[in-house]
Amino acid sequence: MSESPCPWRPLIREIPDFPKPGISFKDITPMLGNAAAFRSAVDALARRLEPHRPDAVCGAEARGFLFAGALANRMGLPLAPLRKPGKLPWRVREVRYALEYGEARLQAHEDAFAPGARVALIDDLLATGGTAAAMAELVRRGGAVPAVLGCVIELANLRPRDRLPGLAVESLLEMEG
Repeated sequence: MSESPCPWRPLIREIPDFPKPGISFKDITPMLGNAAAFRSAVDALARRLEPHRPDAVCGAEARGFLFAGALANRMGLPLAPLRKPGKLPWRVREVRYALEYGEARLQAHEDAFAPGARVALIDDLLATGGTAAAMAELVRRGGAVPAVLGCVIELANLRPRDRLPGLAVESLLEMEG
């Protein structure tokens, strides 16, 4: 569960009715704009991920990239980007999934994961669990093992963990969806 207290919580802006009515968007850009807060979140996530002994890190486009890249660097691990269609230059694997406000696809290079590697899945926000489930499926299709999901914010009232059976989840902050 989430760490407490969260010193950078005041830097997360809630934007009502974005990107569509009924969605309360959690804007992390003020936190990213504060170097100490961003470093604190990355350090906290790294501490939470280390016991899961990941061999690699992957991050979902777009905001997941920000944390995945910083975590891979901090932990000395390889990084595999999970991108939207048409963004990767080589042969890819793809998974389609539903979001809370639409549909999406994620792709990874065919050689993104070493066979059997334990992969930390990283995103900024865990809402319904759709993106996380798609990330885990993409990792499995690549012959690797989803070891843990790390996220900054979890909307626990949406029960995202119900869609992620058997996957360890490490979130830093719980908020209402």
